[in-house]
Amino acid sequence: MLSSLLTEPDRLWTAAEVLARPSAAPPEPGVYGWHFDVAPHPDLPAKTLLYVGIAPRKMTTRSSTQHLRKRVRYHYRGNAEGSTLRLTLGCLLGLELRRVGSGKRMTFGKDGETRLTAWMAEHARVCWVQHPEPWSWETELIAQLDLPLNLDQNKHNPFHPQLTALRAQARQLARTLPIVG
Repeated sequence: MLSSLLTEPDRLWTAAEVLARPSAAPPEPGVYGWHFDVAPHPDLPAKTLLYVGIAPRKMTTRSSTQHLRKRVRYHYRGNAEGSTLRLTLGCLLGLELRRVGSGKRMTFGKDGETRLTAWMAEHARVCWVQHPEPWSWETELIAQLDLPLNLDQNKHNPFHPQLTALRAQARQLARTLPIVG
């Protein structure tokens, strides 16, 4: 079953392995799962699956160029504006969310994103399962598994209200702070 391939994977991949050229992550569609050897929050367990994502998202009006390699690499080295996982982890780790550029985008700024990337390189591990239509599994996985870092379709999770409030507070504070480079 797909869920056990994510909860008990044969292999967890590091940032170095995913970001290397060639990358361990395949350029194929699929479902990916994030495990952390250190919990990003005291109320969460360590060494277990905490988040799942899919690549590509189901597109009804245009085709997506996303696949496992692009998406997983972006989570490891992108920014909070383009990665809900990075936004969540940064908020849980107490990084300060800021408006950047024109002020419409929010990230943890250069220093915060660098700190988050380093934290993920040290503590985050990812696995994946290739699947031609990953969106067909997303709802079922979120309903079946305890995935406290997933917000979409996951209001039943006991951690959902706390995480939602924490992210909202971070955004509210960012709106009151000056825009950074």
